[in-house]
Amino acid sequence: MVLYQPKEGYCYNSDTHFLYHFICENLKKFKNIQGELLDIGSGSGILGLLVARDYSKLNLHQCEVQTTFQQLSLKNAQTNGIDTHIYKGDFTQIDFDKTFDICVSNPPFYSENVVKSENENIKIARYNDSMPLEQFIQKCSTTLKQNGKLFFCYDVKQLNDIILFLNKYRLNIETMQFIHSKRDKDATLVMIYARKNSNSLTTVKPALIVFENEKYTQEVETIYSKTKTYSIKVEL
Repeated sequence: MVLYQPKEGYCYNSDTHFLYHFICENLKKFKNIQGELLDIGSGSGILGLLVARDYSKLNLHQCEVQTTFQQLSLKNAQTNGIDTHIYKGDFTQIDFDKTFDICVSNPPFYSENVVKSENENIKIARYNDSMPLEQFIQKCSTTLKQNGKLFFCYDVKQLNDIILFLNKYRLNIETMQFIHSKRDKDATLVMIYARKNSNSLTTVKPALIVFENEKYTQEVETIYSKTKTYSIKVEL
């Protein structure tokens, strides 16, 4: 998959590859994946495009607030022969014309209290004051169909709030997985699969370890070989 990205500004990273793999692993339990897919905060479009590439019966929609990334999402969809519809604006404020079977997102999750980049493009893409956690989860709940699926990743230090808000808005965690840079390091990221109005017990998958002996682990190598992405940096 060829993906155009900005030469200056926010670019996708390994989090999105890991989340894509997490989504696919959890969708394996379902026989016929179809319906409406929404990629929230699509950026250059990578996450939704990868999922739509693998599940051709899903109709892809992307939501993006930044004009630059709206254009890149469309360009990357066209480049890879995938149909998409772009919702332009702030996800929490959009009046959607439909509900969705699956929502996926790598939302901005860095705390508003940390030192921010001076680049406005990066600020919006990375820091959660541009889309606060509770508003994100609340809007996902109203945007999903009954029993709809939500997949996202977030800063593990905010797990308490993640659980609190998901429960508040009737989204039950079915699966979670923690990501560690190394086996002896604390987790930095958590990936969540939640389902609307579900009563299932939660499964915690074995942790994903990124590096071992200064090299990618075999699991991470397998993920990258599956995504098969190639980036082209462009001036915008």
